[in-house]
Amino acid sequence: MGSREIKSPEDLRETSTSLNGMSDSVHRKKLGVFFIESDNRRTAFGRGYTGGTTPVNIHGKPIADLSKTGGWIAAFFIFGNEMAERMAYFGLSVNMVAFMFYVMHRPFSSSSNVVNNFLGISQASSVLGGFLADAYFGRYWTIAIFTTIYLAGLTGITLCATMKIFVPNQDQCDQLSLVLASCEPAKPWQMLYLYTVLYITAFGAAGIRPCVSSFGADQFDEGSKDYKTLLDRFFNFFYLSVTIGAIAAFTLVVYIQIERGWGAAFGSLAIAMGLSNMLFFAGTPLYRHRLPGGSPLTRVAQVLVAAFRKRNVPFIRSELVGLYELPGRHSAINGSRKMPHTDDFRCLDKAALQLKEDGSNPSPWKLCTVTQVEEVKILIKLIPIPACTIMLNVVLTEFLTLSVQQAYTLNTHIGKLKLPVTCMPVFPGLSIFLILCLYYSVFVPISRRITGHPHGASQLQRVGIGLFISILSVAWAGAFERFRRCYAIKHGYEVSFLTPMPDLSAYWLLIQYCLIGIAEVFSIVGLLEFLYEEAPDAMKSIGSAYAALAGGLGCFLASIINSIIKSTTRNPENRQQSWLSQNINTGKFDYFYWLLTVLCVINFFIFLYSAYQYKYRTEQTFEVSETKYNIPAEES
Repeated sequence: MGSREIKSPEDLRETSTSLNGMSDSVHRKKLGVFFIESDNRRTAFGRGYTGGTTPVNIHGKPIADLSKTGGWIAAFFIFGNEMAERMAYFGLSVNMVAFMFYVMHRPFSSSSNVVNNFLGISQASSVLGGFLADAYFGRYWTIAIFTTIYLAGLTGITLCATMKIFVPNQDQCDQLSLVLASCEPAKPWQMLYLYTVLYITAFGAAGIRPCVSSFGADQFDEGSKDYKTLLDRFFNFFYLSVTIGAIAAFTLVVYIQIERGWGAAFGSLAIAMGLSNMLFFAGTPLYRHRLPGGSPLTRVAQVLVAAFRKRNVPFIRSELVGLYELPGRHSAINGSRKMPHTDDFRCLDKAALQLKEDGSNPSPWKLCTVTQVEEVKILIKLIPIPACTIMLNVVLTEFLTLSVQQAYTLNTHIGKLKLPVTCMPVFPGLSIFLILCLYYSVFVPISRRITGHPHGASQLQRVGIGLFISILSVAWAGAFERFRRCYAIKHGYEVSFLTPMPDLSAYWLLIQYCLIGIAEVFSIVGLLEFLYEEAPDAMKSIGSAYAALAGGLGCFLASIINSIIKSTTRNPENRQQSWLSQNINTGKFDYFYWLLTVLCVINFFIFLYSAYQYKYRTEQTFEVSETKYNIPAEES
C-alpha cells in the first residue's frame, strides 16, 4: 500500500532515504522531517475529521452562509457578558476587603488574604472551565452554565449584606472600636456562609473567563486576508470591555454602596450579571461555534503513556515503520487541523513511533498520531510565557488590597469633591481606557517605525514591554510609600492610621496606578492574543486558561508572600511590627514594595530568555506531498 509523507519546506531538497540501515545521526535528523501516513488504522473517531476548525451552528451543523453569523455584531454580545462579569469581579475584589473590615469586623490583613484567595481560586480554577469547554460542552454552553452559577453566588452575597442574620451586631461599633478590634466579631457560621457564596461566585467566574475571549475570537473567519488585524483589534476591544466593567465597579458600585448601603451595592452586581446573561443568550442565533475535540487531558495522558511504553525503543530499529499520522488532511481530533512534526521534545515522538508489532489497529494508549503529540509539545512550550506574568499579577493583587490601606491615610479631595477610598483603583482603569483608545493612532505608528512589525510590536514584545513598566510601577510605589510613612510619623499620625492627612494628596498614588494600568494593556492583551493564536486548534480554551491560571497563581503567591513577610518580620518580644502591620504607619510597606521590585526584575530577565527561545507556531508551514517512497502493506 502506498504511503505519503509530510515535509518541512526547509528540508524539501533532501532526498529520501530508506528507514532501515540508517546511521543514528542521519536518522535523528530525518525524524524531524518525515513521517508516514497510514490508511490502515481505525480510530475511535472513524477515519478522521476534515476542516478541523470549520464553524458550526449551535446544533453542531456546518453553517451554510457565514455572512449571516459571527463578526463584530456577534462579538459585541460577548463583550456585554464580559463587561458585566468584570464589573462583578472587580466590584467584589475592591469592596469585599472593606465589607469584611467594617461589617464582618475582620482585620485588614485576614480580609486581604480572603480576597486574594477569592481572586486566586476564580482564576486558577479556570483550567477546569477551559477543559470542559474543549472536551465536552463547547465554549457557548460552558459560558451559559457557569454564568448562571456566577449569578447564584452574587445573589447569595447580596442576601448576606441585606439580612441582619448573616452579619454581627453593628451597635456601638464606631471607628475607635474598629481600630481597637473591640467590635463583636462575626460568628463562625456567618463567615462560613460568606465564604461559601463568595467561592461559588469564584467558581462561576472560573468557568467563564477562559471561554469568553476564545469564543469571541471564534467569530472571525480564519480564511480572511485581514484575519490577524481583526484578531488584534478584537483582543484590544475585548480588554476595553474588561476596563469599562472595572471602571463601573470602582465608581458606580462604590457610589451605590455609599448612598444605599452594602446590600444595594452587591445587588447591583447581581442585576448587572442577570442583564448580561439575557444579552448573551439573545445573541445565540449569531454565534459561530467550534466542535469540542474530546478530552484534551485524555489525549495528553495517551501521549505520555505511549511515550513511556516505548521509552527504550531506539529511533533506528528494523521493525520501525515511521511516525504515525492519518492520511491526507484528515485529523483524528475533532475541531483540529493536522500539525507538522517538529524536533522539540524528541522523547515525546516515541508516542508516535509505529512498529510492526503495533499491528493495524493499535490502542491510542500505545500509538498516537503526530498531531496529538504536537498538541502536547505546544502546551509544554507555551508554559514559560504565561508563567512569567505571574509576578505582574502579584503586583496587581497587592495594589488592589494594600493601596487601599495607603489611600485611607491620604486626602482624596478634588476641590470640594471627596472621592471614596474604594474609588481609587478606578484610575488604572481610566489609564487602560486611554491607552487602548490611543493604541492604534499613537503607539502602533511610532513602534512600527522602530520594529518594522505591521502591528507595531509582536505579541511577546508587548508582553515584555508590560513587564518592564510593571517594574517601574512597583518601584515608584516603594519610593512614595517611604515618603508617605515618614510624613505620617513626622506630623504625628503614627497611631491614627485611619485618619486622612489633609496636606498629603492621595493622587500621588495615581503614578503607580497608571503605570500598572499601562503594563496591563501591553502584557495581558498581548498574552491573550499570543495564547489564542499559538494554542492547538482543539485546545483554545485551555490556552486562554493559561493566562487566567497565571493570574490565579499570582493571587496565591501574593498571599504566600504576605504570610511569609508577616511571620519573618514580626517580633512580639521586641514589640516589632511586621512590614505589613495593620497600622500602615508603623509597618514597612516600602520595604515590601522594593522586595517585589527585585522579584519583578529577576522575572523580567527570565522572560527575556524564554521569549528569545520561543519560535512562533505560525512561522511553521505545513505541506502534504505525494509518495516519496513506499512501505509494503504488511509493514504499514
